[in-house]
Amino acid sequence: MSTSTPSSSKNIAVIGAGITGLTAAYRLVKAGHSVRVYERAGRAGGSIGTELTEGWLIERGPNSLLDGDPCVSSLITELGLQDEIVVGNTSAKKRFLVRDGLVQAMPSSPGSLFSTRLFSWGMRLSLFTEVFKRPLCRPEDVSLARLVADHFGQETVDYALNPFVGGVYAGDPEQLSAQYAFPSLWQAEREKGSIIRGQIAAAKVRKAKGFKRSKIISFRRGLQVLTQALVASLPSGALSLNCTVTDVRAEAAKWRVFTGDSSQGEGPLFDQVLFALPAHALAAVQINGEPVLGSLAEIAHPPVSSLFLGYKREQITHPLDGFGVLIPAVEKRKELGVLFSSSLFPGRAPDGHVALTVMVGGMRQPELARLSAAELLRTVEPDLRELLGVSGAPVFQSYTAWPRAIPQYNLGYGKFLGLYAEIEKRCPGLYFGSNSRDGISVPNCISSGQRLAQLIA
Repeated sequence: MSTSTPSSSKNIAVIGAGITGLTAAYRLVKAGHSVRVYERAGRAGGSIGTELTEGWLIERGPNSLLDGDPCVSSLITELGLQDEIVVGNTSAKKRFLVRDGLVQAMPSSPGSLFSTRLFSWGMRLSLFTEVFKRPLCRPEDVSLARLVADHFGQETVDYALNPFVGGVYAGDPEQLSAQYAFPSLWQAEREKGSIIRGQIAAAKVRKAKGFKRSKIISFRRGLQVLTQALVASLPSGALSLNCTVTDVRAEAAKWRVFTGDSSQGEGPLFDQVLFALPAHALAAVQINGEPVLGSLAEIAHPPVSSLFLGYKREQITHPLDGFGVLIPAVEKRKELGVLFSSSLFPGRAPDGHVALTVMVGGMRQPELARLSAAELLRTVEPDLRELLGVSGAPVFQSYTAWPRAIPQYNLGYGKFLGLYAEIEKRCPGLYFGSNSRDGISVPNCISSGQRLAQLIA
């Protein structure tokens, strides 16, 4: 790849080869800097991982991404991946929700909001009266559940917010911080009063900044295509796998990086160090020999497991004509939700077959995420039969477990964000970004990597 070579070219260490670290490294190399990426695992890509087996395409982590952010679309274009993009099937636009034991389509337009039986008239009315709310500056942070209940009522929390948060965060809206987990809602209340009016105004601002209407996308061979392309863009020898950074120490206006196999004084020197690690890994890294990041281990990362299940089409009576189904906690089911993987993108299942991805655990029922594959299948099969009309055993299955999945931006999260800022101020040349600082989605992480790269003067 062609690069510019600025006179101020620097030698940069990037710690972590997930999508955040790889994006930062790509941008830095393109700007002409020398980069070395450290990754403790035996592969790059972090939580993004795709496997193709016997005609089944399995995503081990995120299943899709939204392309509305210019950071995402520009990265894909620069890497030459436009022809690899697959857009979410238009016939899979529906989102389903379980209420009173039934799988029901969620409203997709103001008109369908009037006709749906999913929500009560009281809840529907609250959506129209909410626009008259006056701006409110709360003296302190509140839970996401409290903020939404204040605007739309408890039914909205139970049957809209709770399943949505379960699907995105694997979290609990009673614990998540309104200010930090969903800052756009917090800001909308402060500036407009009405969350609905605030979101409309924010959408106009995003459009003016070049954000387009988001589409759900992936790649023909899965999301791993993106991380593989980023790795391939790096110079030979720039990526060090199976290499755990244990300490970084200031030395003569530079930073010496120590790894698990480094001896005292043998770590290489860098002008600057960018950390793109998950919080629990970062907590174990020392700075100047001190465990100053140790409190990051307090950030909750509930376990999440998924079962990718393949069936013959005739084994499932539900039309699977949507993205998937989310399940509110009040329904007392075992699952957070079920993705209709083969409906969303082509090439996810062999001809005549369909694929489901069943998600369990999170803050709601962490013990379920610790079950074995066989135990988990026995646990979810009754719900799959009742809700989707699944019959018989799957003809294919694959199991993925994340003992520490998604960081929870719970009440009090500001202290962790404050720690990142404090260390950066105290230790010039160290910078932090990741899903525990800049947002949990794949586009958030790509933006985080770009932000880190832009910090290099």
